[in-house]
Amino acid sequence: MIELRVLSSLSKVFSSIELKDKAYKKASALKGEVFSFQCAFIHRSPENRKRRVDVKINSAFGDKLGYRVVREVPADFPCYQGHDKNIISSKPGLYPDLLENPDAHNLFSIPGRWSSLWFELKVPEDFKPGKYQIDIELSMDGDGSASASFELEIVNAVLPPQKLLHTEWFHTDCIASYYKCEIFSERHWELIENFMLAAVRSGINMILTPIFTPPLDTARGGERPTVQLIGVQKKAESYSFDFSLLERWIKLARKCGIKYFEFSHLATQWGAEHCPKIVATENGVEKRIFGWDSSSTGEAYCTFLAQLLPALAAFIRKEGIAGQSFFHTSDEPSLQHLETYKKVSGILREHLRGFRFMDALSNYEFYGSGALDIAIPASNHIEPFLANKVPELWTYYCCSQYKEVANRFFNMPSARNRIIGQQLFKFNIAGFLHWGFNFYYSQYSLREIDPFRVTDAECAFPAGDTFLVYPGKEGALESIRGRVFFEALQDLRALSLLEEKAGRDAALALLDPEMSFSKYPKEASYILKSREKLNRLLKKFS
Repeated sequence: MIELRVLSSLSKVFSSIELKDKAYKKASALKGEVFSFQCAFIHRSPENRKRRVDVKINSAFGDKLGYRVVREVPADFPCYQGHDKNIISSKPGLYPDLLENPDAHNLFSIPGRWSSLWFELKVPEDFKPGKYQIDIELSMDGDGSASASFELEIVNAVLPPQKLLHTEWFHTDCIASYYKCEIFSERHWELIENFMLAAVRSGINMILTPIFTPPLDTARGGERPTVQLIGVQKKAESYSFDFSLLERWIKLARKCGIKYFEFSHLATQWGAEHCPKIVATENGVEKRIFGWDSSSTGEAYCTFLAQLLPALAAFIRKEGIAGQSFFHTSDEPSLQHLETYKKVSGILREHLRGFRFMDALSNYEFYGSGALDIAIPASNHIEPFLANKVPELWTYYCCSQYKEVANRFFNMPSARNRIIGQQLFKFNIAGFLHWGFNFYYSQYSLREIDPFRVTDAECAFPAGDTFLVYPGKEGALESIRGRVFFEALQDLRALSLLEEKAGRDAALALLDPEMSFSKYPKEASYILKSREKLNRLLKKFS
């Protein structure tokens, strides 16, 4: 016997746990929106033989509606000790996350085990409003078939473009390492484009641009593979620069849909004391000229920056992206690093007047020193920034934000992932940052890992923190977490549309009045119902 159940995108279907989520029978979506839902299935047979599954879809949406197979992946380290109660499990095991295109190798059913298909509809902006039925039939060789239906109403309102600036750090070296290709070879550029397109599909509109090898998650004294977009020639104390690779990068990114550029950090992580890895050609030999053994405020580096930064600024202006460009000094400095950070920041800002500097930091006093333009506090440290009405405020979360606030680890319910959309709207957040779009190394970049088997940087960070996409055979494969986060961004855009139509108070009235970054409704039903209310209000303006 085959059982089929349509579910919302916020369900997580585990193969070995009996499914308790109720059927999801109808919903609505805006024109221009990407709407997702799932179809879970199981066949209960005494015969221990896997069955091939055939899927038939009948709808008015044609090829705009497709599906992928949800696959479970291992999590050896799902969470830290001392976690809160808003999790699915704290135990190691298999968690549903990976989305694969269906083929003969993954579209099957094992007796007594639940599986899930992820359906996704890209609603055209010119699609006729109205209610449509989607019929899904699954058949298995030797076990008959089962069917289910879902009703989707297309509302006569177009989802507006995303205003939120959104970056998930793009690790160019990890792509080359995993696919075993030469850095900036043609094969590498093909893969970079593939991953950039996946980033844009995820709502990412800003790209980490490695003018030099980013000094991120690197062991002190260690090195990551060189991914340097600026060519450097050194002769005595004079430097000349080749921006041709950077020009190619910018052109490709814009082709893929990227609108904003953040240039990689010009000092090391956690204190700004040293220089990023920089290589140059001198007397025909390429060698490293700056790194962990170089002071970020030393005379040699200052001489280098005094020649580089004006040339880089002129290049950026020539490319026409000055207003869309941002710079970093150092990632996650603490108050004890303030004096060093201010020195480095002062040097950089002197040469890059008119450009904005931003960094992830969580101490309001640090930001109040004036050492940077845009603060990016962690979501569990954002309250003082909100209380002081900091302009152009961003936020981020990573491994450390595992209590109370939203996040997207494997072991967290998808509602905890999606709630961030309402929070970003309520508090007028200008941007969101995350460090791990595709980090495929162990912690501190000591070793390469297989992200299909190691999802926690070798038990360093909770599974799901280090990457949002998987490296498939021909390019990036998406995840449940990435698609649900994109739904959060769509919630934000829909709320912005209601604000435009009916005023901000009308939009805020849809949200839980007590909502903060650490306090919010935990149930998936709250998100689904509030979104339906929002769509009904927008329908009135059609």
